[in-house]
Amino acid sequence: MSATSIDIDRFYMKRALRLAAKGLGYTSPNPVVGAVAVQGDEIVGEGYHEYLGGAHGEINALKAAGPRAKGATLYVTLEPCTHFGRTPPCTNAILDAKIGRVVIGMSDPNPKVAGGGADRLRNSGVSVLTGVLEGECRGLNQPFIKYVTTGLPFVTLKAAATLDGRIAARTGDSRWVSNERSRHFVHHLRCVSDGILVGIETALHDDPQLTARVAKRRGCRQPVRIILDTRLRLPNTCNLVKTAHDTPLWVVCGEEASSERESELVKMGAEVVRLPSNDEVVDISRLLCELGRRQITSLLVEGGARVLGAFLERRLADDFHFFYAPKILADPQGVPMFSGQPRPSIAEAVPTHNIKVRRFGEDVLLSGMFRTDLY
Repeated sequence: MSATSIDIDRFYMKRALRLAAKGLGYTSPNPVVGAVAVQGDEIVGEGYHEYLGGAHGEINALKAAGPRAKGATLYVTLEPCTHFGRTPPCTNAILDAKIGRVVIGMSDPNPKVAGGGADRLRNSGVSVLTGVLEGECRGLNQPFIKYVTTGLPFVTLKAAATLDGRIAARTGDSRWVSNERSRHFVHHLRCVSDGILVGIETALHDDPQLTARVAKRRGCRQPVRIILDTRLRLPNTCNLVKTAHDTPLWVVCGEEASSERESELVKMGAEVVRLPSNDEVVDISRLLCELGRRQITSLLVEGGARVLGAFLERRLADDFHFFYAPKILADPQGVPMFSGQPRPSIAEAVPTHNIKVRRFGEDVLLSGMFRTDLY
């Protein structure tokens, strides 16, 4: 049985998606984009957006195709741009290459320009098809979509717990709940995030570095390390402060925190961000607005329980990755995954969606969404 035209379009769009995924962690605040140029049944050029400020995926694919781009079909995961930004409009290059047909995965999510690229191509005589594997294309660019439509970062909660839901023993000991394979995946999550956030208690108890310890390519930067520290208790001797000159560290405090302590942290290389606070808790809604203003498009929240609970209670998280290790503390005074306002009934429980299960050795990872309405 021969493949239908839609099967062929999906086949090449899947290839474009795999290419686009290579750019995760390297292009923010811009999207990741993959492109494949096909002449007949042969791929004549392909490429992806490799790093911020670099050529877009379409340009790299057209460059690889050369003269063979004339009359070819170009598959691209995101609608080609029509405006000058860090690089010239991709629609100009597509028209100059005399591409005959363009298949687009998803429209530009920016409401000011959505559809403009496809319209320009159509008006110039190029055949255009949109919406091929749109769900997969949108899923790959969720942080960009949220950021460009709301100005806020896409928030992911991450935690590792025992089977009875404890992220640490009553003493605060949490090394190690999950296994090495799970922790390696967490470093991947950090690598594709713009920022990593923990509370001051986690910083004091664990003395983490919060870096992405994975292989790096050109254009990839370490995520900004963000500490919620209302009263500026973070000591100069901790790993976070000692490495602040090498890896960005933002310490978020309340308006009443010590100015003297702020000066000390700044001298050590940290940046102090003052925000309104209430009952010793920084206003995280205001924090997300500030992070969006600073072009943080994706935020990985790693805890602890009070911080995770605050994001959950205020419905400010978008998705999650929860690791469960084959261990049981059987201690009601162990540290739960979330703390905060209790919910007296099942009907008031926070719903989750699109649950996926993955194994890392004996550890089990549950991933899913808290909301699906915006992205």
